[in-house]
Amino acid sequence: MAQGIDLILVLAMLLNFLVLGSSRLRACIRAVAFQGVLLSILPLLLHQGDLAVHMVALSAGMLALKGVLFPWLLLRTLRDGSMRAEIEPLIGFTASLLVGAVATVVAFVLSSRLPSLPSMTSSLLVPAAMTTLLISLVVLVSRTKALTQVLGYLMLENGIFLFGLTLVQSMPLLVELGVLLDLFAGVFIMGIVIYHISREFDHIDTYHLTTLKG
Repeated sequence: MAQGIDLILVLAMLLNFLVLGSSRLRACIRAVAFQGVLLSILPLLLHQGDLAVHMVALSAGMLALKGVLFPWLLLRTLRDGSMRAEIEPLIGFTASLLVGAVATVVAFVLSSRLPSLPSMTSSLLVPAAMTTLLISLVVLVSRTKALTQVLGYLMLENGIFLFGLTLVQSMPLLVELGVLLDLFAGVFIMGIVIYHISREFDHIDTYHLTTLKG
């Protein structure tokens, strides 16, 4: 079981780098969706011996939203828009990968200084969470397309979710599902906004929106 958990966490971290290194928005959407699917399995594996109903509900809700609904909304927005790739990021793709590598090293160093919980099944859980959080911030800062920034927020929530798995037994179900509900509302609204931006201005580049005058 521990090997399966470690494999999922390693794949989740590798998907972070796929988003950093790819200019194709469709590939980035699928990478973040696959990351969400992988992470939705973790609560079931981490607490396999003492599986509670709220953990199953959390996994099912995350799988439905991040693995199915969010990718569908974002792919539909991409199809209705005019852009297919992140052409001019503020930080180039090679430089982004280097920054991501540094962020990963920093995450492992910082996590090694934190006290480990006795109930923690995998030693990669906290490093993977910190890596995902840091790389999501790189995506938010370095990318100019609104759609890519939505993906950055989804990655940020994935990192928060990984941190929450260390405390999942003490977190109320309503809080966990409330976070997913807020995320759903945010992605839905941002999808509508991106669609209207693309229709009015023929692009979804947030950098150019700073030149708009009231």
